[in-house]
Amino acid sequence: MKKISLFKSFVFCFLCGLALSSVAHRYFFGLTELSVNPRTNNIEIIHQLTAHDIDNAIAEQRQIHFSPEHPEYEQLIQQYVEAHFQLIDARNDKADKIKLNWIGLEIAKGHVYIYQEANFENFLAGLVVKNDLLVDTYPKQVNTVNYQDNINSGSLTFSTSLKIATIVKIKNNN
Repeated sequence: MKKISLFKSFVFCFLCGLALSSVAHRYFFGLTELSVNPRTNNIEIIHQLTAHDIDNAIAEQRQIHFSPEHPEYEQLIQQYVEAHFQLIDARNDKADKIKLNWIGLEIAKGHVYIYQEANFENFLAGLVVKNDLLVDTYPKQVNTVNYQDNINSGSLTFSTSLKIATIVKIKNNN
């Protein structure tokens, strides 16, 4: 009698685990907030990525076991983000990569929040954004960049088919 009950419990737990794993992670997305601080006129950047997605991407790329316990966790994430997210000043027929300063990261509720900033005292219109975070590892990855300065606000969406986009100036309808 006890064996049957134990077997039923095992089957039930197995099926529940199977059901949860099939719906646990269907969507792959990243969110970036790009804004100009009106006090300093610096560009402030906050990336939000699913923690295990970026961990898996770096583990696959480097062929290592990678988790927050890794002694170079922040350094490897910094290298990854700097290689896959860039801002380029393409105004005046130039293509100058804007230096993004690493502020740091934090992990909360299954997400990694990454902070960067840039000394750039202009408006965002005309900036080229390159964002291919996680798209090599997860072909269904969609990255959204929300941007805002004193004049412009909007969103850009990136995927495996669109990795580079330009922030356009909003036309005044007056």
